[in-house]
Amino acid sequence: MIQINGLKKKYKDFSLDLSFDLPKGRVSGLVGKNGAGKSTTLKAILGLIRPDEGSVKVFGKDVGMLTAEDKQKLGIALSDSGFSGYLIVDAVKDILKNMYHVFDEDMFVTLCRDMGLPFDKPIKEFSSGMKAKLKVIAALCHQAKLLIMDEPTSGLDVEARNEVLDILRDYLAKDEEASLLISSHISSDLEGLCDDIYLIDEGRLLLHEQTDELLDKYGVIKADEETFEKLEKDHILAYKKEKFGYSLFTDEKEYYEENHPDLIIENGNIDDLILIMTGGNKK
Repeated sequence: MIQINGLKKKYKDFSLDLSFDLPKGRVSGLVGKNGAGKSTTLKAILGLIRPDEGSVKVFGKDVGMLTAEDKQKLGIALSDSGFSGYLIVDAVKDILKNMYHVFDEDMFVTLCRDMGLPFDKPIKEFSSGMKAKLKVIAALCHQAKLLIMDEPTSGLDVEARNEVLDILRDYLAKDEEASLLISSHISSDLEGLCDDIYLIDEGRLLLHEQTDELLDKYGVIKADEETFEKLEKDHILAYKKEKFGYSLFTDEKEYYEENHPDLIIENGNIDDLILIMTGGNKK
């Protein structure tokens, strides 16, 4: 679905240098701190910015060569985009119906009703959660094969986040060939949704791992100064100085559990991945 090869984009105080693939039927998460390059990457995929070097392909074509028909297969929800606040949902439905050849009006109406969206109320009066739901629903109702979501649950409460994620899960379950690339800083959202995770920092790829492997094999070791100095670090990816000593991020949790039974080892998660890999010392 997406092939990025040696993508480079330079700005005055930031540069992006990235490669990755998103195959058919895959759900991939793009994570990193604010300013890491997530939004720049998505803009390059959508053809909103031109790479200085490298290539970006969507559906096997250079992104600049996508036809209007190709773009009908895209479902996009960006954090800094949305519908005019003066529109009502009924008007949005009519607009989408005229935009897309295969717009599923029944699906749109059903999802909006299920998500509690009023059809005759101006969008500017919607809550943040209602606006987020509408953006995601609008991205799904034309049989999109490639979904690109930029922070679709940012700023939402737990209930609203779960409702948005359920919409995505249901859609992907019905079309196993559809792919999703989603950026988010909320780890629990990605852990329950994504097949794999790409961690980027300062425009560079730090780590790519299957989500199941990340949650199963990775861990965080808590060590005081003395233990840290003595501990073999062959399987330590990064470490961070803490008040108590050190937090160490490992991709071989079982090795340290077996060989150092007295160590405090916690299960790894995406929050740990971001905090230690981007804020700590790498090997």
